[in-house]
Amino acid sequence: MKLGATIAWHIARIALGHVVKEYPHKLDHVMLCDEDALPPRSLHPIFFGSFDWHSCVHGWWTLLTLRRLFPHLDEAETIARLADETFTAEKIAGELRYLDRPLSRGFERPYGFAWVLYLHLEAKRHAECWAVELEPLARAFAQRLQDYLAILTYPIRVGTHFNTAFALVLALEWAEQFDAALTEQIHDRSRHWFGTDRDCQAWEPGGDEFLSPALIEALCMARAHKALFPIWFEQFLPRVAARDPATLFMPAIVSDRSDGKIAHLDGLNLSRAWCWRRLAPLLPSFEREIAETAAHEHIAAAMPHLSGDYMGEHWLASFALLALLAEA
Repeated sequence: MKLGATIAWHIARIALGHVVKEYPHKLDHVMLCDEDALPPRSLHPIFFGSFDWHSCVHGWWTLLTLRRLFPHLDEAETIARLADETFTAEKIAGELRYLDRPLSRGFERPYGFAWVLYLHLEAKRHAECWAVELEPLARAFAQRLQDYLAILTYPIRVGTHFNTAFALVLALEWAEQFDAALTEQIHDRSRHWFGTDRDCQAWEPGGDEFLSPALIEALCMARAHKALFPIWFEQFLPRVAARDPATLFMPAIVSDRSDGKIAHLDGLNLSRAWCWRRLAPLLPSFEREIAETAAHEHIAAAMPHLSGDYMGEHWLASFALLALLAEA
């Protein structure tokens, strides 16, 4: 399955349908007093849509990416116009003010941190001034990530928003262009946390996970330690040729797509496809085909379900785009 104009149009229409849709909304918001009880648009002048803040961030990444790759798409002009209206100095200042609240230290940590950096990296690929406007917000989150990595004794391996390796994968792409100190810190921390992991049992998926703890760790090591990766992977997942652990090669079953947590499993299938596609070219030939087959089966299981229920519709398209961009 490849990213062509038809799929791009479908994904763009989905994302345009939710990045400025304020309700329903799930806030990540700690209140100190009655005056802190405010609606999403008042708290977040840019990222008030898409059910929650982080989904709005990567919804915007989705739109900007498609606008760059498919400039003749009917929606490209709409995306650019909406971005011009959205990424302004005044609205960025509003997002920064929220971060300055004493109770916002843990806001969106680390998932939202990383997606803001990834959005800024994509904005930098456009001629418009969106990256210039976004840079103060990106720099603020980069500093927060550095501070967080400095105090995080143990990595978080759960396959949800708190996963450490996922944040490092996205953040590293940004840091390599904008922040040498963060780049070095990610290299150091990832090797410290994951470098001696062996014979992963892959007891997954959990019932509400959208990331594979095993595969996202492998992708993190592939990105941060390319020279070390082949021998590390051989020891981390030593039985890939036998499709073991079997769960890594079997798409997850989604029993109820109206349940926001269970719907995460469609995202798991897409993020596993992304990981397998990114890992496949780094594997020996006899394992590469197995990885590519697993990727195909996972993405095929999830692509028909990008829209239809808002519990998945407000975010799944971004993970579909990650998988499609990582063509094996």
